[in-house]
Amino acid sequence: MYRPLADELRPTTLDEVCGQKHILAEGAMLRRIIESGEIPNLIFYGPSGIGKTTVANIIAAKTNRTLHKLNATTASSADIKQMVAQLDTLMAPEGILLYLDEIQYFTKKQQQTLLEHIESGKITMIASTTENPYFYVYNAILSRSTVFEFKPMEPDDVIPAIERAIRHMEKKLDLRAEAEDGVLRHIASFCGGDIRKAMNAVELLFSASRPENGVLTLTMADADAITQKSAMRYDRAGDDHYDIASALMKSLRGSDPDAALHYLSRLLEAGDMITAIRRILCSASEDIGMAYPQAISIVKACTDSALQLGLPEARLPLAQACILLATAPKSNSVTAAIDAAQRDVRSGKIGDYPRHLQNVHADSAGMEREQGYQYLHSYPRHWVRQQYLPDMLKDKTYYEYGDNKVEQAAKAYWDEIKK
Repeated sequence: MYRPLADELRPTTLDEVCGQKHILAEGAMLRRIIESGEIPNLIFYGPSGIGKTTVANIIAAKTNRTLHKLNATTASSADIKQMVAQLDTLMAPEGILLYLDEIQYFTKKQQQTLLEHIESGKITMIASTTENPYFYVYNAILSRSTVFEFKPMEPDDVIPAIERAIRHMEKKLDLRAEAEDGVLRHIASFCGGDIRKAMNAVELLFSASRPENGVLTLTMADADAITQKSAMRYDRAGDDHYDIASALMKSLRGSDPDAALHYLSRLLEAGDMITAIRRILCSASEDIGMAYPQAISIVKACTDSALQLGLPEARLPLAQACILLATAPKSNSVTAAIDAAQRDVRSGKIGDYPRHLQNVHADSAGMEREQGYQYLHSYPRHWVRQQYLPDMLKDKTYYEYGDNKVEQAAKAYWDEIKK
């Protein structure tokens, strides 16, 4: 029966697990917990293919509890009841160790069904999720569990696993493999930190190559062909969506055009042009604002062009917009001003409109009286001092001029007029 290479070479000890040194190195917290033998409820959080299931299997092998595996994408409430029925029987005399994969797909009711038995200690749960558990896991379960984050691996962490896979395939097929320069690092880089993808790539290379005189050559051309877009991690409904959008906007704000182009490219490779456009348009007002007021007009033209062109040509005006915003002077005076104004409105600081600002139609309802509005265009330099805010806020200042050239020039202009 066929077994994927990643399953054949699944580590059986903590020392064989690639990466995750922050939690599995000698003396690290998770390793100490596992070696103690006293396993609490655990939640493993991180992308797929980086060792969550492997570590759960290693933990299960170290306990004398009956192991149950459930995948939340397919498990039902009946599966939970069937497992619970084994408690306090000869089938599970020491309780149950439950490995629950993709816990984020369990409904709140299903998670609550487990809670009673988790609290009593009859079920020890090790759950894994690719989504942020603080958003997707029921709070009562979360508070009774310890969360460990598994991180994507760097190429240097993946290369030993690739070398191990090659040695295994050589032995299995009884031949010798020779890799061209750079093949191993290419696979390690393009698997996106996913060991399973790296293993699959090695298996495909061996399947596609033809040995000559007992020697199989792993070529860079073949490695490139099987790793196209393999490094992409993106889920429009998951954490990746928000992480990439956040990284793009913060790179624009941080005046790093290279990073902005990188995250833009990741969004475009995933086909998510709309998210890129939303972040770019927002940044024009939020982070550049009055420091370069024309930026929003230029960026709007770029995004409109992108929508009319469609991919792949849309990448050009969007790249132009990103470079413009990243290299433009920055000011958050617009953001700070509207935030301050909204805080007052939401806290009930409203007040009545000054009489001279009211609509003149109010005078037709028996309220005829002198309005007192001063028409600014009747005055020199088109300005006259009069109150615009309600009485309770008449001395309030929301907008503070930024320290950039454009806003300081505007400040100097108005300071001169308002003397």
